[in-house]
Amino acid sequence: MSRVNSYRPQQPVSCPTGRRGRLRFDGWIAGVGTTSGTRLVVGYWARSPFGPFADVMLERADGHRLLLAPSRRTADFIAGTYKFDEARVAPVRVHVTGGLWTVTAKPHLELRFTVGRRPLPGLLLAAVPGALAARPGWTAVTDPLARLLLGLRTRGSAGGGRREWYGARDLHRIVAASAVHEGRDLGSLAPVEPAVRFGFGSAPRSPGLVRVTTTVGPPRAAGRRRASSAR
Repeated sequence: MSRVNSYRPQQPVSCPTGRRGRLRFDGWIAGVGTTSGTRLVVGYWARSPFGPFADVMLERADGHRLLLAPSRRTADFIAGTYKFDEARVAPVRVHVTGGLWTVTAKPHLELRFTVGRRPLPGLLLAAVPGALAARPGWTAVTDPLARLLLGLRTRGSAGGGRREWYGARDLHRIVAASAVHEGRDLGSLAPVEPAVRFGFGSAPRSPGLVRVTTTVGPPRAAGRRRASSAR
């Protein structure tokens, strides 16, 4: 069994950047509640500045927020963008068979959930061209709707002075789930409530799997310095 590290994240983290120093993550985010009161948010990134990877954000019923990430570098970046009480490096793996997703972060976590049909918001999201939905500017349209329909925000300030935009492109319901954390059965599927407190975006109350392109902008001061030097 590999040794798992619990540590205090260090900043800053350097990684490849795109236009205007922005970082782009393309993949899926799953939000799951359990009858024990523990809520989990899984990120499964097919394309990112760090290469493909997965991570888990977990908030217990007592409010303790835990990050599980596959490397020190990804953990440092995520913990610099969101808020946690503890960060651990562990091999986070995702296996998908049809509608069944299995997420493991040994020896800490095993999560299984079943994906169902699209609700109405999912049908609307899937109808938007992917290139348009992924643009940060499109969130000016989606943010008011997300606040009204889901109680969420799709754009705002993140940790370390960064800006963040969620370009949702699809949505499916999660219809069943089971999880074991540190040897404890977390129970069956439940709403994601109270809302998780990792960042401004939170997660929908109804368990769901969102296809998303997330864009993270640099701290505003750094962005201004780059713009000035380019003149």
